Amino acid sequence: MLRIRLSTALLLAAALSGCAGTPAPPTAAGGIPGRAVESAPLAALEGGYFPLVAESSGRTHHVHVRVPEGYDADPQRRWPVVYLLDGDSLFPLLAPTHLFLGYDEGLPEAIIVGIAYGGFDPAINRRNVDFTATGADTAPDQGGAEAYLAFLRDQVLPGVERRYRADASRRVLVGQSRGGYFVLWSALRDPDLFWGRIASNPSLAPAREQLFDAPGTHRRDDLAVVVASGARDTAERVRNAADWHASWSRRADAPWDVELVVLPDGTHAASIGEAYRLAMLHLFRDALPSP
Repeated sequence: MLRIRLSTALLLAAALSGCAGTPAPPTAAGGIPGRAVESAPLAALEGGYFPLVAESSGRTHHVHVRVPEGYDADPQRRWPVVYLLDGDSLFPLLAPTHLFLGYDEGLPEAIIVGIAYGGFDPAINRRNVDFTATGADTAPDQGGAEAYLAFLRDQVLPGVERRYRADASRRVLVGQSRGGYFVLWSALRDPDLFWGRIASNPSLAPAREQLFDAPGTHRRDDLAVVVASGARDTAERVRNAADWHASWSRRADAPWDVELVVLPDGTHAASIGEAYRLAMLHLFRDALPSP
């Protein structure tokens, strides 16, 4: 009897919807057919969001922000701010990671900013363009690093610092793979823009030679770059990370302190959490609690 009643109900719903033989779409919260249920806020990602149209390209980027615990309780305080390239994936991974590092390691809290494309579809995710410089071996769908650096400097940083109590003297830029290339490239082009930089398993192409050029003008003497290298990444990327670190460790014109962090079991992408942990502990080593 129950089966007959359910079948009758489904047929009636289909008839009422004008599609006989097709079940009606499931109802979401509130009883609205076909409408997706909005997710509840996640405490570990509490902060805000704003879209930003890049003036150079007209493309919309999505800026996600996590604020520290205690942010509202201390309205006079300004916080270090971490900018994550590839925010579509790195923001939901590393924002909670930073929270837990505060619990376990005493890492100072920070505002975490994820700069996202809004998806992984190459039609909108243009990391191949934004994170690569122009050189002799640059492909037609690459070479937008100069414009992306201007987007960060002129739009993203001011946009965040207008909305949130960010300490502009304690900015950190984080990038993985091609994003790591951009981190290193930007360190040479505009050393003072970020206090700390983390390049995880960076690719050093195209325009590899530019990562060894003379650095731009700088005034600060407290800058740092950390390169994280997974030992199980490709042999080429492992060698590139070691070569970049070795070169800049010896150069008198280096604008920053450089550190190489090797992850013995680290892979290319999945070890980003451990790379972030070790690199951030190095950058903030003077602010950590005594053992």
